[in-house]
Amino acid sequence: MREIVTLQVGGFANFVGSHFWNFQNELLELAEDSEADAVFKNQALNMDVFYRYGETHQGVPTYTPRLLSVDLQGSLGSMSSSGTLYNGGSSVPSSVMTWDGNVSTQASEPRRRNLFLQSLYQEEQENSFTVENGVSGAENGSQKEVSDRDIVEQLENDVQYWTDYSKAHYHPQSLYELSGSWIDTHKFDNYGIGRDSFSGGLHGEEMSDRLRFFVEECDHIQGFQFIVDDSGGFSPIAVDFLESIADEYTNVPVLLYAVRGPGSAIDSISQKHRVSRKLHDAVSFSRLSSLCKLIVPVGLPSLSKSKASRLLCIKDEKPYHCSAAYAATLHSVSMPFRMEPLGPSADSTYASGALTVNEVVQILSGQARQNMVAILDAAMPAPSLTGNQVEQTFLRNLQPLTPEVSEHVEDLQSVESMIVLGALGTGGQRASIHEVKSMVHAAYEHAITRPIFSHLSVAQCPLPIPLPFPSIFGNRVGQHGELLGTPVIGSSSRGSLDVHSIPVAARLRSSSAVLPFLENRLGDLRKFGIARGGPGAELLRSWGFAKDESEDMGETLSKMIMELNPRTQTSSDSD
Repeated sequence: MREIVTLQVGGFANFVGSHFWNFQNELLELAEDSEADAVFKNQALNMDVFYRYGETHQGVPTYTPRLLSVDLQGSLGSMSSSGTLYNGGSSVPSSVMTWDGNVSTQASEPRRRNLFLQSLYQEEQENSFTVENGVSGAENGSQKEVSDRDIVEQLENDVQYWTDYSKAHYHPQSLYELSGSWIDTHKFDNYGIGRDSFSGGLHGEEMSDRLRFFVEECDHIQGFQFIVDDSGGFSPIAVDFLESIADEYTNVPVLLYAVRGPGSAIDSISQKHRVSRKLHDAVSFSRLSSLCKLIVPVGLPSLSKSKASRLLCIKDEKPYHCSAAYAATLHSVSMPFRMEPLGPSADSTYASGALTVNEVVQILSGQARQNMVAILDAAMPAPSLTGNQVEQTFLRNLQPLTPEVSEHVEDLQSVESMIVLGALGTGGQRASIHEVKSMVHAAYEHAITRPIFSHLSVAQCPLPIPLPFPSIFGNRVGQHGELLGTPVIGSSSRGSLDVHSIPVAARLRSSSAVLPFLENRLGDLRKFGIARGGPGAELLRSWGFAKDESEDMGETLSKMIMELNPRTQTSSDSD
């Protein structure tokens, strides 16, 4: 067994994670659905990589994500921190008292379930009744009171929490709220405030204990999938957590996604706030990258205006929208981790190119050039493998979801790992594994520049679109992700009621195209924090960084740049 433990730290990370687990939940349901497309029944995937078996106190079997989610108190909406299956947790304070004075209790009104969660709860109650009483759904005679269209419409207009659209059931150890302080999330926006509020102490011990619960039941853990919202105060919390992981699980690789929503890139009118933001970005990236095997920055300043959204209809102001696109790509990247490994010359009919987390790390950062910052690219939906120009256009459809990267860079030492899911061929039929491999090979033959090494993973199983997925597809995207000849009249966007699955292509690449991202962070750290009289020097000290620590962070960034471009002069002399 090659288990993966997933960690989600911070608000936007949990928005991404909620969609990620919805995809997994949908795959599990479709595999059991007698009326579903046969491709979902023969996935050649081992879902136990991400899931664990257990049972409730009543002895009911459970199958839940091997997940630890960390967020602020009050971030779970209508969901209990003990999840929905076990009903064993309680937010009621202990009756043991060490204080005999007056006691006051402050409690917020519980948030009511929205239509989607009500429908989910009702369906589960009916299924439970059916099983316990040995009757069929028809005999039960229940009637669905809320239409799917009403559910989709409400989600489009009223998602406040990541739990509002979550289909998954969670283990009581999975959901951890940073209790003890109610914080305005808009003010929880820099490294210092996170470090002051929650760094170390009891929270760190509790999170480590919960992580240990999941790790110790693994037979052979292949790695950690760590998703962190690095746009604000969660960065130092993640850093503390990663330091604990490095101490306790020395040989287990960490694949780190540093995600952020478009709102985090808005420039402030205040010069003081701009300096704080730039220093936060530099410090956060430097600290996080030093504690993982591979870091992937994810999150464009405006996803809606990017080339990656050519066939999408995204509203940047909605985390529910942006996180869905990022989650779809992370899901795609994770597919090789649960493919059943075959012999070197063997191919499954349904999947090919299994990898472990460590193998991806070695491909991207363990070559002649030791670069551990990867770029994430995506084509969503991926183009069909038809037409005379497909070999020339396929690679151009892959667009970066990593910010501040160069276009059209000729990097003769680049390496990459590509994943293609559910590609469509002639007549809208699923392309075979062989057809996809042949097309990708031809695409590189026609390319002006090509990587020195590229690993390809292919699965016939497309990305399933669950009911609570947002309406982010453009009006030229068909039911199975095919590109329609003419736009659908009467709607600018389409969602889960219209689009049931899509093909996706995703790519992790190690390339000098990421240099602007690194150079901007090093430049900002030197200009505002390290240079004599820098306007942010005192701010860094207030965040707990002495001058030599700030210079060490600059040296870390400088070495990353030198690895990608040895000719670059990155002297740390800021005098």
